[in-house]
Amino acid sequence: MRKRERENPCGVCGHYHKYEEGEVCSICGHRIPVASEKTSIQVSAFPSVILPEFLYLGSYDNASRSELLKTQGISRILNTVPSCQNLYKNSFTYHCLSDDKALPFDDAIEFLEQCERDKARVLVHCMSGKNRSPAIVIAYLMKSKGWRLAQSYHWVKERRPSVEITEGVYQQLQEYEHKLFGSIEGGSPLPSMFRPTVPPSISFGFPKINDLAAPLPAFGNAGAGAGAPSIFARSTVENLPTEFIFGAGQAQKNVTGGNPFNANPSNPNGSDIQMDGS
Repeated sequence: MRKRERENPCGVCGHYHKYEEGEVCSICGHRIPVASEKTSIQVSAFPSVILPEFLYLGSYDNASRSELLKTQGISRILNTVPSCQNLYKNSFTYHCLSDDKALPFDDAIEFLEQCERDKARVLVHCMSGKNRSPAIVIAYLMKSKGWRLAQSYHWVKERRPSVEITEGVYQQLQEYEHKLFGSIEGGSPLPSMFRPTVPPSISFGFPKINDLAAPLPAFGNAGAGAGAPSIFARSTVENLPTEFIFGAGQAQKNVTGGNPFNANPSNPNGSDIQMDGS
């Protein structure tokens, strides 16, 4: 379908087709997914609105769709990744940040503040819109709104759920928070994805030491609990066994006197030769 037959393009692919009626796009093959194909996070061709009529956050794919940006009134673009080309220099005002590990927050915020004074709508983007560009937007919210890091992070995360800031970039935001406010707020710890998790205990079916009912042997009586046996304690005569069974045959109980060493059981097999015990 030609552009003049529709006023606005498709909200997902940016081309002109009757996506509301389920028509498949003849250019990219886009169609509205059925209920079973829908995911929790829908990727849109439109950037995420952070501050209405002013600040937008997106990816390089969003920045490459000039017609969609114009429909939203965006006239300036802040490129946080120099490897992403500025495709429409004749249509938009670009500002490109340096490709350093340390994000230039002050340089980016100065450009955004100028856009706000000029009442110009601006798109902040990186390659995927998940790490560098969200960090710039969070830093701007801390500076312009006076919000702490935790509030700024949740504000952006709610409006763009696909944000996945790395631990190193988040630490840079904490340092910038300390620079602005003189301290790091106690309520702005690392997000849950950075918190160390306790691995589950694996016992392979064996009981834990604390679950054992029998007391463990102690090395001596010092410090041992009442009733705890010692590995150095000698067994008494009463604890000795009173009956020994060798082989499959059952021995006769012929113990005299009560002393087990005086027992002289008869040999059930008369033909067997008795062994000399000396």
